Amino acid sequence: MTGLTIARGTGRGGRVHPLAAVRQTATMAWRSLVSVKHNPLELVDYSITPIMFVFLFTYVFGGQMAGSPRDYLQYALAGIIVQNTLFMSTYTAMSLNTDLTKGVFDRLRSLPIARSAPLFGRIAADLVKQLWAMVLMVVLGVLLGFRVTGGFAGFLAAALLLLVFAAAVSWTAVLIGMMAGDPEKVQVYAFTFIFPITFTSSAFARVDTMPGWLQAWVEVNPVTQLSDAVRGLLLGAPAGRPIMWSLVWAVGIAVVFMPLAMRAYRSQDR
Repeated sequence: MTGLTIARGTGRGGRVHPLAAVRQTATMAWRSLVSVKHNPLELVDYSITPIMFVFLFTYVFGGQMAGSPRDYLQYALAGIIVQNTLFMSTYTAMSLNTDLTKGVFDRLRSLPIARSAPLFGRIAADLVKQLWAMVLMVVLGVLLGFRVTGGFAGFLAAALLLLVFAAAVSWTAVLIGMMAGDPEKVQVYAFTFIFPITFTSSAFARVDTMPGWLQAWVEVNPVTQLSDAVRGLLLGAPAGRPIMWSLVWAVGIAVVFMPLAMRAYRSQDR
């Protein structure tokens, strides 16, 4: 059935029609999502890790940072969600690297499908998993006392903003996945970048509590902008400026890393 659909979408000269390429991308995304059924540990990564982050930051740091876990959760949940979004981007890099090293992409490229379909399908599937993790964390936060005072509209806007930013960051993950020699190196590259940029932000602590020399970086840190934007949307607070800068950062990241990632991806055909 899949092979028949692919063949019908191939035009003269082996070119793939745009609509067929979209269908093929959706098929690749579905393939990635269905693989969770055969590899339940992947679902654990996308479920247990977010839950662990919420519990650890709330109950380990809450009393010290805000006087009570519940009060700290009201501030920190947005930062926890943003941190988890960045960490989950490493799964995209690792999955791509694994598919490359095991020859999965070579087999997919032998099919008469759009060359970009496996890559875009992987990214689309990972964005669905990102959405699942965010919903899970917000639901858990509400159960622990978090109040979504921004209402359902605020939640939807926060989810959309996170997905836009995650889509942009995924291109850095693609580039890392293509360049790394094995999945272990992917983790080294990713964690070396994610830890510093996450903890030197307003995700878990207020900017005015930090040394002056550090505040200059924290103010422009994309994690700060995204955390403040998501926090404002969930709480119904003014968030126009951080939303704008989050989108600016997302566009900038995509403009820089998407061409580099696609170039690295196409080089695998040689």
